[in-house]
Amino acid sequence: MIPQCASALLISDLHLTPSMPLTAQRFFDFCEKDAPQVQAVFILGDLFEYWVGDDASLHSPFQQEVKRALANLSSKTKTYYIHGNRDFLLGHIFLKKTGMTLLTDPSLVEIAGQQYLLAHGDALCTADMGYQAFRSWVRKPWLQKLFLALPIAWRRAIANHLRSNSHAQYQRNASASYSKNQIKTNVTLEACAATLRSHASDKLIHGHTHLPAHHQESFGEQLWQRWVLSDWDLDHPEGARPRASALLINEQGVRSIDLVKS
Repeated sequence: MIPQCASALLISDLHLTPSMPLTAQRFFDFCEKDAPQVQAVFILGDLFEYWVGDDASLHSPFQQEVKRALANLSSKTKTYYIHGNRDFLLGHIFLKKTGMTLLTDPSLVEIAGQQYLLAHGDALCTADMGYQAFRSWVRKPWLQKLFLALPIAWRRAIANHLRSNSHAQYQRNASASYSKNQIKTNVTLEACAATLRSHASDKLIHGHTHLPAHHQESFGEQLWQRWVLSDWDLDHPEGARPRASALLINEQGVRSIDLVKS
């Protein structure tokens, strides 16, 4: 049976890390004040900047603080989690301690009487064939088992190396062709259509792309709505304006909530 609730808040791509204290504090406030006002919270991946194993979190005071905030939230509001591309190694030990329920990517849910298909979003970026090959490789259980057997310091070094390479590659692509890079790193209509069709749904909600919007889309005769969640960043004023938002769904419909101003 799919999860059902009368009201929900959906968030993704917070990329929590000790180096972003303002963003982290807004998340702690969200867990304490905003989230308990609804029946369910759905976190659609990339809650953390990276995750190299549940055992590694035991050595991180910051991740332990996040764990306590999530456990407190789960005691008040049903909390669901979908893996992102940065935290797909988040495992059952951490989930059990936080009280969160793991959902497959994608998953159908029912909120206020309407069905929505929830996903992180990276699997829908099929124009980036290199990334999809990488994604398929690192999701293999045997490779994950090998990685998690490495010393924690090695795992963190590998994660930081991959993050640096990813950022450098994005910067090279962006400088070469902004429009081409936007297409490559965004979801494709073909992927959205196929995923929605396979789940008999016409409403899709995802994160990952950091391009918050509400779309009315079509592919052939297939029609659907797509909502994209915002990333959170309150710590880099030199960049775009501070951002932190959630999607609220209840009997009144679907609307974005600006958490920067609240």
